[in-house]
This record gives sequence, C-alpha cells and structure tokens, in this order.
Amino acid sequence: MSAITVAVAQYEASRDVAANTKASTTLIGEASANSQLVVLPENAMYSDPGKEAPDVHYAEPLDGGFVTAVKDAAKTHSVHVLVGFTEDNGTDRPFNTLVHVTPGGELDGVYRKIHLYDAFGYKESDKVTPAEIDSPLVFTIGGVTIGALTCYDLRFPEIFRWVADRGVDLVALPAAWVAGPAKEFHWETLIRARAIENTVYFAGCGQTGPSCAGQSMIVDPMGVVVANAGESAMAIATATIMTERVAQVRATNPSLINRRFTVSPGAPQ
Repeated sequence: MSAITVAVAQYEASRDVAANTKASTTLIGEASANSQLVVLPENAMYSDPGKEAPDVHYAEPLDGGFVTAVKDAAKTHSVHVLVGFTEDNGTDRPFNTLVHVTPGGELDGVYRKIHLYDAFGYKESDKVTPAEIDSPLVFTIGGVTIGALTCYDLRFPEIFRWVADRGVDLVALPAAWVAGPAKEFHWETLIRARAIENTVYFAGCGQTGPSCAGQSMIVDPMGVVVANAGESAMAIATATIMTERVAQVRATNPSLINRRFTVSPGAPQ
C-alpha cells in the first residue's frame, strides 16, 4: 500500500499577476516542507471578480511567465504542483486550464475546464471557451493515483465517475467557489458526496474571500473531513492520502462494483 501527503494552499487572486505569482510560489515553498503535492486554486494567475477591467486580455500560453514561475518553484522545492490559470488559445475566449508540474519542473499534463460556470448570475462562457471532452488528467505520485477537475465540475457527478473509472485514489479540484447564500454548504456537501459515492479522497482548494468561500478541505473516502484551511488567505491544510484506506472503504462499500450504469461522455439527448 502507498501513501503521500497532500496540501491545499489557498489565497485570493487579484488583477495583479505579479502579486498572484508571488503568492503561488510562496505557498508552494511553504507547503513543500511536508507535502508531495501542493494544490493551488483555480484562476490563480489572474482574477477580476468585480469585473473592474472586463476588457483586459490577461491570458498566457503554457510557456508563459506564470507557468514558468510555477515550474521553477516546483523544481526548487522538489514538489508536485496542481494549479489553475487562464490559457491563451488565440481567441478572445481563452481556456480555464489546470497544469500539473512535476518536482523536476516539467509540465506533465493539462486539464481544460469542461463545465463552465453559467449559473448563480454568472456567465463564464461569455469569456471562456469550454474544452472538448477528451481524456481526464490523471497522474501518479508515489503509488497514489490522482485525477484533476475544476470548480463547477463539482456539481456534475457524471464527470467524477468518468475520472473514478481511471482507478484514482484522490480527486483534486482547484476552484474559485464564489461566495453567496448557502454556497459554503454546497461546497462541503458536494465534496463529501463526490468522495463518498466514488470512494476516493478529495482535495478541494478554493480562492478566499471576500469574493470566494475559501474553506479548502481534504475529505477521506467515507466523507470525513480530515483537514480544512478555514477562511483565511495564505492558509494551508495537509492530510495523508493512503491507498490502504481506499481499499478498506471499498471493501466495506463496494458501490463502484455494485453499480449497473456506466458513464459515457457527451451531451444529453
């Protein structure tokens, strides 16, 4: 059986890319002291929740300054990093992208957000291109298999089954979970539900207030919250992910085996 320690490291991104980059690399350094994987929020490079500069074009390519700084920090601190940023795709509607960077400072994989946040009065699809459904971002660290999704994906159980079918032990979800009535309740409830129904660990890392809910947390396969960063910016929570625990829970609750439906990606008919 295998085990790794995972950190969720939260802050509130702003329109200041340099400040956001510094916050990201600072948290990578702090969390690397006792973690093999650091999960940072969605939109970590740039965020304009108040729509103060709606016409600013802030996207960067995969080899741009932000991802390069994350690569350098991952290599300096010898740690895996999962973080979200806005990826230039040559249009005025960029991708909302996650990158996985290895301790060698290499870009190992990307996930471009599939479900865009067209809800609760927001219309992410006005500014962002939804990704084509291809294959999930899945990677392995020290014998622990991790799948990655983004924020609003949390509300769609089918996509988690799609990832769970790849044999993951942990799902990591960078987010910018917008604050609002009952939103913190939704965040925790859905995280715990996705962990329970797929018998996986779950690491959700959100941006902090006032625009977002914070409350980054790690939940075990029985839905128990084992770590929570609370509401403060620049806060870190860590927990150990154990494949033995996953196996024990699946022996008790073999719901993945007992199901009689499969999930096939595609729009409903």
